[in-house]
Amino acid sequence: MTLELSRDDARRIAVRAQLLDAERPTDLLEVARHLAVIQAEPTSPIAPSADLVLWSRLGSSYDVDELRDAIDEQALIEHQGFIRPVEDMRLFRAEMAVWPGAGPLKDWEVERAEWVEANNGCRLDVLDALRSDGPLPTSALPDTCEVPWRSSGWNNNRNVQRLLALMVQRGEVATVGRQGREPLWDLADRVYPDDPVPDVESARQELAERELRAHGILRRSAAGEPAVVDGVRGTWRVDPTLLDTSFTGRAALLSPFDRLVQDRKRLADLFGFDYQLEMYKPVEQRRWGYYALPVLYADRLVGKLDAAADRAEGALVVRALHEDDPFTPDMEAAVWAEVDDLARWLDLDVVRAE
Repeated sequence: MTLELSRDDARRIAVRAQLLDAERPTDLLEVARHLAVIQAEPTSPIAPSADLVLWSRLGSSYDVDELRDAIDEQALIEHQGFIRPVEDMRLFRAEMAVWPGAGPLKDWEVERAEWVEANNGCRLDVLDALRSDGPLPTSALPDTCEVPWRSSGWNNNRNVQRLLALMVQRGEVATVGRQGREPLWDLADRVYPDDPVPDVESARQELAERELRAHGILRRSAAGEPAVVDGVRGTWRVDPTLLDTSFTGRAALLSPFDRLVQDRKRLADLFGFDYQLEMYKPVEQRRWGYYALPVLYADRLVGKLDAAADRAEGALVVRALHEDDPFTPDMEAAVWAEVDDLARWLDLDVVRAE
């Protein structure tokens, strides 16, 4: 049976799934395990994205040292640019076990396997260095590659970085934190728990179920129930555990990399929200600001907050609060209360730019 949802239904499912309704969670690991993935984006005009994502759920009681400690203790792990619960690594190890791919290989998979084989000496040198002296930052690892990595982009000749990325996919190395902005690397066997690894198809199915639980509603998924959304073309998949439950919303300020807003098509279809991260645009082409935070109120995205942390001045400088439609007094009060909470968490004072 195909479920029939209104857009209100769909938005509330999405917001509830992302733990952004009124019932705030209280435990960092509970949040990380439910969300399954938090992008480890270091850009920090206000705070690193991972910290903003956790503050948006937990509020100003969230201590950034909790995340660092969870990574240091390997309860959480940074994998391919995303922070994940370490117990989920068994699902990714299923793909690692069949690298470069299950079934007939694509041309690019063959090319990557051939490049690793051509640089097998460097791969062994990296493993030897980690075995004897790890964890080590990228810059401390030897580049003895005989065949350089060729790219038309910024990865050209970044041999060790590209080799490490492929060794992650092979299940040989893993990150164990950072030294400054550099990843720290160690042997994967020292990092990943010794959990039974499922077969590839079972792992993919479980990952699909985890992803749908975190998003609530998706265009494409191997999990959940089929659904249509009134006024939106196509079929969706829905987590049935989020149906027929009451919804009470709140205000929230979101990282530009928050999972609620990352799928721009879903954002437009369900929320009717026009948004782009503008830090890569020239100043004169920006509508909302360098690192504007999407503003959530109940089940709607209603505006963008253009703000930056000036730690030298002890200020959270609010340049603008862009309202997609005029805020009601209740909306305005709730959003500014979140701005105050953000400043309190950062230990800064709110300063409105003139």
